[in-house]
Amino acid sequence: MLTTRYVDGAPNWTDLGTPDLDGAVDFYTGLFGWEYAPGGPETGGYGMFTLDGRTVGGAMTVTEEQGEPSWSVYFRSSDADATAHAVEQAGGTVPFAPMDVLDFGRMAGFKDRAGAFFGIWQPGENPGLGAVGVPGSLCWAELYTPDVPAAAAFYSAVFGWESVRAPYPGGGGSYTVIRTGGGGEEAGFGGFVPLNTVPARAVAGPHWLPYFEVDDCDEAAADVERLGGRLTLEPTEMEGVGKFAGAADPDGAEFALIKSAPPPQS
Repeated sequence: MLTTRYVDGAPNWTDLGTPDLDGAVDFYTGLFGWEYAPGGPETGGYGMFTLDGRTVGGAMTVTEEQGEPSWSVYFRSSDADATAHAVEQAGGTVPFAPMDVLDFGRMAGFKDRAGAFFGIWQPGENPGLGAVGVPGSLCWAELYTPDVPAAAAFYSAVFGWESVRAPYPGGGGSYTVIRTGGGGEEAGFGGFVPLNTVPARAVAGPHWLPYFEVDDCDEAAADVERLGGRLTLEPTEMEGVGKFAGAADPDGAEFALIKSAPPPQS
């Protein structure tokens, strides 16, 4: 599970690139109850979404030439340059080399062997997201990839992640859970999903998808459409997991919603 006690390899940031920042702010503040603090010239206009005073993500304007509207997931690194080297050694690429972001930290952007983009955040004054795992915040991350074993080998080489196959409740296959190395079952934070098993996701090619926790999945899904977005997956319930849905904002940036099932009673 995600916590703000970040260790290397754990998701510690997410941000939105969008061609219409004002429209995106209206959509996400309406959907999640976030507030938005615009960035100044020193940050290139990069602003922060907050929930009850805690940072839950970033946002910036991205032009058509710079890329498609999307959410990106970042993972903690205590040495951005060493991680960049590890990415290249493992067969990935470094489209955005490590760079300092004022005194806040150091970041970089990579692509894995299949071309899925992800980032890293090396904390400085900013340790990462101020809230995770609560309604309105990041709670899970999935990689949709054409080759799960190859992805597992790549990210293990870069971050030391562990992966384990967990059977779906009631049978019908299994799910590959990923977790930070040495943390055990409680360190699980996401999953690997074969790209060809989810047609709606396959259209986008290899990619990371952030999940945001909500109080009520059906209600949040209805709000997505009311606010001008669309559903890529209708609310679906899975025993032991919860109820989840896929969504896209009005400009097409995709994310997922989930009302997580309560943890089993010991």
